[in-house]
Amino acid sequence: MPTQEKVEAVAELKSRLDGVKTVVLTEYRGLTVQQLSDLRKQLRAVSADYRVVKNRLARLAIKSSGLEALGPHLTGPTGVVFSKADPVAVAKALHTFAKANQALGIRTGYVEGQMLAPAALKALADLPSREQLRAQLIGAIQGILAQLVGVLTAPQRELVYVLQQRGKNAAE
Repeated sequence: MPTQEKVEAVAELKSRLDGVKTVVLTEYRGLTVQQLSDLRKQLRAVSADYRVVKNRLARLAIKSSGLEALGPHLTGPTGVVFSKADPVAVAKALHTFAKANQALGIRTGYVEGQMLAPAALKALADLPSREQLRAQLIGAIQGILAQLVGVLTAPQRELVYVLQQRGKNAAE
């Protein structure tokens, strides 16, 4: 018979999982409380949340959602990262923390409808951020527009040079 606490915990977990773009399962065994607190702070900075969950309750919460593929990975001590924001920023924050703290293990991830292995999450973390991609795109567009302006103004500029030379030749 489920207790009221467990029913509420499953309901809360279901509400957190509604509309998420990114879910990453981690193993936190070997991390201190201070390290987990630092991880939570780093993830909060990128609009993500880190929770330690009971596997059985997590399986119940994902049972009727699109996240059912995470079920087999819910073994042992499990920490879950939830985010409705940029998945690249979440992956970067996790891998930055994992480099400094070898005890954090990344099991698997769910990013915008696809299951990702730890290697794929690492590749996602290596991508430039959304802001960097926008800046690169704007830079490329500006370069093309500057070249277009140069090409369009070339005939007028050449005409001015020809008229200046004719003026100099006529004055001589």
